[in-house]
Amino acid sequence: MRTPSLLQIQRTIAALVITTLPSGVWGHIPKAWGQTTASATAPTGNLSTRIAAMIAEPAVARAHWGVVVTSMDGSPIIALHEGQLFQPASNTKLFTTAAALALLKDATFKTTVVARGRLTENDSLDGDLVLVGDGDAYLSGRPVPYAMGKVKPAPPLHSLEEMADAVAASGLKIIHGDIIGDDTLFPFEPYPIEWAIDDTAWGYGAPVSALTINDNQIRLTVKPGAKAGAPAEVTLDPGIPYYTIDTSALTTAVANNPGRLEVERNIGSKIVRIYGSIAVASQPDTEEIAIDDPAEYAAVALKTMLAARGITVLGSAHAKHRTQMVTTGFLAETREPVDNISIPGTPQRTRGELDHPAALCKGCEGTLPADSSALAEHVLASHDSATVLEDVVITNKESQNLHAELLLHQLGASMGSEGSTAQGARVVRSFAITAGIDPADFVFYDGSGLSGHDLVTPRAIARMLYFAAAQPWFATYKASLPIGGIDGTLESRFTKAPLKGHVFAKTGSNSETRALSGYLDCASGRTVIFSILDGNHTPGSSADREVMDRIVAAIAAAN
Repeated sequence: MRTPSLLQIQRTIAALVITTLPSGVWGHIPKAWGQTTASATAPTGNLSTRIAAMIAEPAVARAHWGVVVTSMDGSPIIALHEGQLFQPASNTKLFTTAAALALLKDATFKTTVVARGRLTENDSLDGDLVLVGDGDAYLSGRPVPYAMGKVKPAPPLHSLEEMADAVAASGLKIIHGDIIGDDTLFPFEPYPIEWAIDDTAWGYGAPVSALTINDNQIRLTVKPGAKAGAPAEVTLDPGIPYYTIDTSALTTAVANNPGRLEVERNIGSKIVRIYGSIAVASQPDTEEIAIDDPAEYAAVALKTMLAARGITVLGSAHAKHRTQMVTTGFLAETREPVDNISIPGTPQRTRGELDHPAALCKGCEGTLPADSSALAEHVLASHDSATVLEDVVITNKESQNLHAELLLHQLGASMGSEGSTAQGARVVRSFAITAGIDPADFVFYDGSGLSGHDLVTPRAIARMLYFAAAQPWFATYKASLPIGGIDGTLESRFTKAPLKGHVFAKTGSNSETRALSGYLDCASGRTVIFSILDGNHTPGSSADREVMDRIVAAIAAAN
């Protein structure tokens, strides 16, 4: 008898654990469904066989795969390892943004410039000028609403420049104290648990702060010099004096070899090291590097702007943080129920008016008072963020990690006990459980999915997508997802008919993890919910992404 090949064995095993069930039985499936022995599974159909063959291909067979497909009413169509835990990567944002839409709704957040001290008759401040963060993700030149590159962004510090203009228009001439960047609304936890150390140097791993500026990142551009042997040219945008550039990068003469550049910055360091080479005819190399301390950077930037407007600052520019004092373990804290979550209908609890600095002097923003001898605080300028509804679209379309983390902190501040990572995760957890998701099916340590400790089952993601479809905010939620071949992180995937414009899904990628979950218009005209996760794929390989996209095509063709 002929011995079966390893590939044939892999395909057989994969086919046996893929389950195709009749509609209407989703609610009767045991928690261990998808983890049973082969003899306990239902017969597989053509779609099951095709998926089994794909994930058994040699390039992806060593990865761990999970697949769930359901109808829009939650009835199961197909499932593979749907009850096993995977790292969700940016599919975590599906939970964070759903909770934000349900609980924060169309809230906005206000950054203020506050004079703290005595304002004298000669237009001087005997005290500090404080830039107070409120968790505003839009202190930048980012265009809103999301327009997929169709709207040219404003200069990166445009919003802060406007606030500096307002301070100058108030008549203030001399500040005897400091310029302070105050991000104490949230405890200072710049990096959630298990963020990879090599992520934190880059814009996508920028630190979290209640005082966020330009997405807490700076654009670094390296250009070749005029001739071979010349030093490479390095510029930063914005050009605020914050980082020191240490470069030994040189221009090379090899036209068909662009060279190799390396950029390094250690956590806590303000020295950016650039080395390697770039060919004389090469295009510029552009990188987004993270701002080490956003509140400090914002203070430095504001001081620089005030000086340019003729305002003398005698003190320094620095940050004011609030350290975390909670000693409860992260998981224990996040598993405390949030009693005031009611879905749908109950208005969210929000921060009180007097918690915001602008409440100190209503109606007097932008002008110096006539008698300020006893005035302790006075708002001179402010900036309102985009709405949460608009932010969710940008967060999901671009998979914007920092914005997801800020939404998580805002959820903690509004519905939990404070704006910490743990309290935000606590609110999202309670929200997900209220939405009908098994509490054993997920654990989140952040809002973006960068944490290596985040875990979720495919069926939990499918359940969240099913729950969202029945909510009044569903249109915004679905519209926030990248559209295959059209925009966001799916612009270059599913670019041809029949899938172009018919895949609405959140992507995810983190180390050797990949995810894709959302809504799919199928050949029959009906829409289905799907979640595809794979873990432990070969490093540096995109074969799993290609198989993932083929699975989506197979699902669309079979339904």
